[in-house]
Amino acid sequence: MVRFKNRWFLVELIPVCEQQRVSTRLDAKQIWAALKEGIQNYFSDVGWGSVADSLTVKYFSPTTNICIIRVARDHHHVARGGITLLDSINGIRIVPYVIHMSGTIKHAQLSTIEYNRKVIAQYRARAQTPASYKDSYDEYLDTSTQEIESLHD
Repeated sequence: MVRFKNRWFLVELIPVCEQQRVSTRLDAKQIWAALKEGIQNYFSDVGWGSVADSLTVKYFSPTTNICIIRVARDHHHVARGGITLLDSINGIRIVPYVIHMSGTIKHAQLSTIEYNRKVIAQYRARAQTPASYKDSYDEYLDTSTQEIESLHD
């Protein structure tokens, strides 16, 4: 029996305008639709046909704008191009930043948890809160870690 081999992308979707960061929330369906549209625009129906069956957004955090995207290994270069060429999602201008690409979900999960902690540390540094200060980000880190660890291929 042959198993399907995938590539897992960890992507941060950075809003261009600070007002958009606060006012608008994205979701996984919107990201998937924008990827579909972008791949069809840049790689035509042949490109979309190569990744259509396997492209999924497995995780998205509106707090940190981090998502995990799965695609089949054979055509991951088409998906990577589509991710890189994204410039907006539902009118929200973004800059996609591919943080990590891995062959297993486990490595994607570990990278996501680590990157989530870095982003939250940056948020706390910007707010100039002491290290011992308890805030809502502690709860977010706990719930997001559990959510990420529960992902399955």
